[in-house]
Amino acid sequence: MKPSNALIIFAKQPAPGRVKTRLSPPLTPEEGTELYSCMLRDTIAMAGRLPDLHLSIHYQDDPGAADYFAGLAQGVESWPQVGNDLGQRMKNAFARLFSQGFPMVAGIGSDSPDLPGEYILRAFEMLGGGADSVFGPAEDGGYYLLAMGRLRNELFSDLPWSSGELLQASLERARGAGMRVSLLPEWYDMDTCEDLIRAIDRGGTPSAPLTDDFLRGVDLRGLGAVQHPATE
Repeated sequence: MKPSNALIIFAKQPAPGRVKTRLSPPLTPEEGTELYSCMLRDTIAMAGRLPDLHLSIHYQDDPGAADYFAGLAQGVESWPQVGNDLGQRMKNAFARLFSQGFPMVAGIGSDSPDLPGEYILRAFEMLGGGADSVFGPAEDGGYYLLAMGRLRNELFSDLPWSSGELLQASLERARGAGMRVSLLPEWYDMDTCEDLIRAIDRGGTPSAPLTDDFLRGVDLRGLGAVQHPATE
């Protein structure tokens, strides 16, 4: 039986200097790559445990990425992202799944490996209850999840991507278009050393075991954690 709804994971191929650049230093580029790989695999495992969902990975089309993602998760389809900016790439991914006949589609990244799976299921419940779009607010002002019951082009163009104003601008756009919007509980991305230290202080990330093992194996405070401008 075909799953009722679809979930997209947006991802990159782990490679030094391409992922988790805000964490280098204090982590080396190789350590940042290992961390991202752990986060990605934990995210896929979490999503794979959710019932009645079609899971797909849409990856940044870097050299070697197709082979990497083809072998990453058995039975999970993967597609290269298509588009000139993040908004276009997201829109095209959502459009692909809607064209396959799925009535509801949600998208997440791989920066919240300990995201409770029930939040994703709740997003589909909100859509089924009458919402036109659902956002998962991130602590940094962006969002960790976007879900909709049909393709909403307004939510993919002329928005401040990768900024602390993204969520507010997206909500204004959605409501200005007459959409009924629902919000999930706030969650956090693991983008900076401060994010990682906070996760450790919370007791680790037991729901994301690979990420948790990595975090318990490094001493971010001892390395002199710093934060500097992002390139991703």
